[in-house]
Amino acid sequence: MRLLPRSRTLTVAAAGALAVGTITFGGAQLMAPPPGHAATVATTAAPPWARDGFAWGYGDSAAQTTTTQATTEASDSQLTGVVDIVTTVNFGQGEAAGTGIVLTSGGEVLTNNHVVSGSTSIKVTALSTGRSYAAKVVGTSATNDIAVLQLEGASGLATAPIGTASGLAVGDEVTGVGNAGNEPGTAASPGTVTDLDQQITASDGTGSGETLTGLIETSAAIASGDSGGPLLDADGRLVGIDTAAQTDRTGQTVAGYAIPIDHALDIASQILAGADNATISQGVPAFLGVQTSAYGQWGGWAPQQSAYAAGVTIAGVVTDSAADRAGLTSGDTITAVGGTEVASADELTAALAQRQPGDKVAITWTDATGTSHTATVTLGEGPAA
Repeated sequence: MRLLPRSRTLTVAAAGALAVGTITFGGAQLMAPPPGHAATVATTAAPPWARDGFAWGYGDSAAQTTTTQATTEASDSQLTGVVDIVTTVNFGQGEAAGTGIVLTSGGEVLTNNHVVSGSTSIKVTALSTGRSYAAKVVGTSATNDIAVLQLEGASGLATAPIGTASGLAVGDEVTGVGNAGNEPGTAASPGTVTDLDQQITASDGTGSGETLTGLIETSAAIASGDSGGPLLDADGRLVGIDTAAQTDRTGQTVAGYAIPIDHALDIASQILAGADNATISQGVPAFLGVQTSAYGQWGGWAPQQSAYAAGVTIAGVVTDSAADRAGLTSGDTITAVGGTEVASADELTAALAQRQPGDKVAITWTDATGTSHTATVTLGEGPAA
């Protein structure tokens, strides 16, 4: 399997900027230098119109200077309560890596939502013991980029030393720790707090976006795989969750971003209390196991029919899913869920969102010959939201 990059794009809203540059969750498309090597971090901005190869707008030019900060192997104390997370995505088509933080000795783990989003299985390794566990998603908040996992069969785990971000100031020393690049060993990247209360906007290929606010900005070289890992203060206490990194065109980190631990724990507490609302979801969604065609948004063309078929055209079916076991195939058109007509992929998604894994529901579809079928299926567990 290949390690998949987390490739969602973010933009930074900075005071005085006329436009924005591009950054990624956890430096997701970049690999950190191996422990013992140096990471170069820009500490003084280049001219806005020249920075990072993007259109930053116009402004006064400034000389760019850099400082080199060593990325080293994390110490035992820095690894306390830290876990590596490897997720299987696309039903076994690839893997992605991230980091997490142990909240309880019984195996509740805090990480970023984007670390587990789209995953169909999750393996977590406690770095203090080397033991690995299967993990389930307790709940997620895409809006806040927070997820809580439960390790199966875990007990007696060391927990992270929790601090607070409330007293942080610009210039304070911090260290980002994480599974950088999914390389052997865990990297510790020292830096300083360069700004507070920062805002970034994340967007995916569809043009939809999420905005994260109140973030800590740091010069620590946060890199691919660090997402969900701890940002530690000078006393080794957890003050933030590594989340995003801005890079220059050579791939070097010029700014890292972390969610303040106080906010992250507040969201985690709501998840663990069972909150299920507009910003927090419990568990994983119900899963039918079909990939919809783009044409399904408009009804979809059913072969051997003289007009567009009302419903959602299936472009693919996941092997051994509820849809597969019911006999649905590519080219079929789903017309109803639970007796309620669906005319678009959005309506199909909404109909399934009302149900839980394990629920039984009647699916009605039309095959390529125009013949209608109805079968009752048991919905499975879908990829994490």
